[in-house]
Amino acid sequence: MTDDGCVFCSIVRGRTEASVVHEDESVLAFMDLQPVNPGHLLVVPKLHAVGLEDVEPDVGVQVWKVAHRLGRAMRRSGLRCEGVNLFLADGEAAFQEVFHVHLHVIPRFVGDPFRIQADWQVHEREQLDRSAAAVRSGLAALEGPQP
Repeated sequence: MTDDGCVFCSIVRGRTEASVVHEDESVLAFMDLQPVNPGHLLVVPKLHAVGLEDVEPDVGVQVWKVAHRLGRAMRRSGLRCEGVNLFLADGEAAFQEVFHVHLHVIPRFVGDPFRIQADWQVHEREQLDRSAAAVRSGLAALEGPQP
């Protein structure tokens, strides 16, 4: 993995300005430069990781813990926040634009502009069961052959 030209790596190293709200050994959280709503922030691992496949599990857990805490803090911040979205885009097809893992923490309120549009239809149980089986197969592939 290369971090050449990665804006988030530049922020982590202090070479690019950012409005930091949290920093620890493995994670940095800062305000999104193009926020959906005031308070929208990003939580990133300090080590460059393009996508979920590249993040060490313990670092992924820390990203989640920090986002969880910041989402709770958002509700107490005085910013307009009636709800919170945590959003992570993994890959171009998922709308990832900066290829360094980042978890969005987005304060939400009724009537705000953020939308995720899809065909939200109930699917038949048979189709859901096939999808569940495929995911279980993927889990088994992650675990590898058992001795």
